[in-house]
Amino acid sequence: MITAIGQSTQPITSNTLEKSIRDFPEHAESGTCPDSASTDQTPLAFDSRAARPCAAKIPNPEFSLPDWRQSLRDAVTDPRELLALVGLSQLADRLPDNDAGFPLKVPRGFVARMRQGDPHDPLLLQVLPQLTELNDAQGFVDDAVGDLAALAGHGVLHKYAGRALLIAAGSCAVNCRYCFRRHFPYAEELAASHAWREAVACLAADTSIREVILSGGDPLVLSTQKLTELTEALRTTPHIDRLRIHSRLPVVLPERIDDAFLAWLSGLPLQRVVVIHANHPDELDASVGAACTRLREAGATLLNQSVLLRGVNDDDAALAELSERLFAFGVLPYYLHQLDRVRGTAHFEVPDVRARELVGMLRARLPGYLVPRLVREVPGERAKRPL
Repeated sequence: MITAIGQSTQPITSNTLEKSIRDFPEHAESGTCPDSASTDQTPLAFDSRAARPCAAKIPNPEFSLPDWRQSLRDAVTDPRELLALVGLSQLADRLPDNDAGFPLKVPRGFVARMRQGDPHDPLLLQVLPQLTELNDAQGFVDDAVGDLAALAGHGVLHKYAGRALLIAAGSCAVNCRYCFRRHFPYAEELAASHAWREAVACLAADTSIREVILSGGDPLVLSTQKLTELTEALRTTPHIDRLRIHSRLPVVLPERIDDAFLAWLSGLPLQRVVVIHANHPDELDASVGAACTRLREAGATLLNQSVLLRGVNDDDAALAELSERLFAFGVLPYYLHQLDRVRGTAHFEVPDVRARELVGMLRARLPGYLVPRLVREVPGERAKRPL
């Protein structure tokens, strides 16, 4: 059953709760995602097109941010509280039991970017549990991208030539409802466990691997000390010359890009690539721009990947503004992914015909370097499939 909202009537501000460091969740170092569950209920009708956002603003690099650990502790985890914070409490009786088997989690700073009283807000739709997640849909499965078949070692996925991906953490700062790893067995497959030893041994044994990709979950929920542990171990593998970090935290929890993290990143003897994840321009406020500025100054190349989502960003104006705003923040649009067909996400799917049409519209209104590549990941293939 859905838990009660309790006493959470506070405004959406940073550091609204005061908890001791011993309350910092265990999943910040490892973490697991709960198993899924299902019941039969009637879906919410949340799939209108996103409205065109306002113009981008280039931020001040010195933008002040709160401590990221406090922000992570203070994340909203009750769907009823989330609805109350955005002025939509009247929808609380139409939420699925047990969060549709995938718990709600969203930082308050991200909630603050949502439009008040709008059930079709594109940020809200990405995180709010919906009854449609409980519907069975043909072709939608637990392991939509073949991760389990690609395991080459403990927490190591080796799908593509020259690079390997580490499942660095089992949790995120935000639980996106379309997550392709929402059913992944994180408890058994975490590269960060045992001081990364098994994962690093796997990388060292294959001299064809030149690039290490940190993914998860989200690798940046790990402490900087834990990340340092990995990169120190990688010093024994001279064939690795590039580190790529896939993270949503610069967008949903930009305070994570703090001085300690930047000192670690800038000191790495590796090429550094940070792939952020933003789906809609409303996600990109001044705090995100400040985090991107700091990442660039630390020597990272910044790319963005998005997922095409029905009712969220299946609109050429929204996608064009996303690319423009990303570039204003020094981030190059990289991939626009067609939805990975994971169980519980069918309501987000956009037909391929519409996806290609949208990319054609982007080509007509943007310079080529601002048009992301439309791709789909197909299990067993040696690269993303262009569409």
